Amino acid sequence: MQVNKYDDGWKKEWFGAGIFYEGSEDVEVDVFKTIEKRKVLSNVEKSGLLSKAEELGFTLSSIEKLGVFSKAEELGLLSLLEKAASFSPSALASASLPILVAAILAIVLIPDDSAGLVAVQVVVGGALAVGAVGLFVGSVVLGGLQEAD
Repeated sequence: MQVNKYDDGWKKEWFGAGIFYEGSEDVEVDVFKTIEKRKVLSNVEKSGLLSKAEELGFTLSSIEKLGVFSKAEELGLLSLLEKAASFSPSALASASLPILVAAILAIVLIPDDSAGLVAVQVVVGGALAVGAVGLFVGSVVLGGLQEAD
């Protein structure tokens, strides 16, 4: 494990464990260099994803006609990606826990007396659970991007 900064006021608490917030550190990440080091583009090429996308109608010319790249620039998606890559994976994992608890509470606390309330349980609990899982999976992916080679 690599230590990037020392915190004099840190102490182990009952809630700290594993990949969660207790293990956080400040990391500078260059997403594009990481993608290059991990040979993501050549792996995409080898996997045949581009051929499958073309079979589904996604070609470079169709992307060009839609203006996807110019819209991404206008919306600042690349800078947003860079900012997102600098988040702490352990903070994301820690944020997933209360959301997962809220999903469970929604299912437990919302009565299931009618079909409408069951639908509310499913929608609220499902959305919160999907959000929690998304944050946790995002923390794992981000942790992998931030790993030092």
